[in-house]
Amino acid sequence: MFIAALIFAGLAALVHVYIFVLESLRWTADSTRKTFGTSVAEANSTKEMAFNQGFYNLFLAVVAAAGIVAGAAGHHGVGAALVLAGAGSMLAAGLVLLISSPSKAKAALVQLTFPLLAVVLVLVSLAA
Repeated sequence: MFIAALIFAGLAALVHVYIFVLESLRWTADSTRKTFGTSVAEANSTKEMAFNQGFYNLFLAVVAAAGIVAGAAGHHGVGAALVLAGAGSMLAAGLVLLISSPSKAKAALVQLTFPLLAVVLVLVSLAA
């Protein structure tokens, strides 16, 4: 169960690294603007905010990745704590997006599904 949790945490981290790339490195690119539904003017006026927000996603991915490394190295308590911190924050952010912007439900579900599975599996593995 714990290995499955680490796999889903890894998938969640990869999604959040991808979000980092979109928000911090490619925010004004045509394909990214299409993904987020923003105009050239909107993308340019929110570029600094998106750059900062992208790094939040990257940092959450790094925390989850550190948990994966620790868990895979046999430090299950440390790994579980870091995965819960990283994936739990990803899950919470996805829930905030879902609640605050129901029109972005698809994006929210992409953001929160892997973290949700990781959190549930970590908690189940700790209870076993």
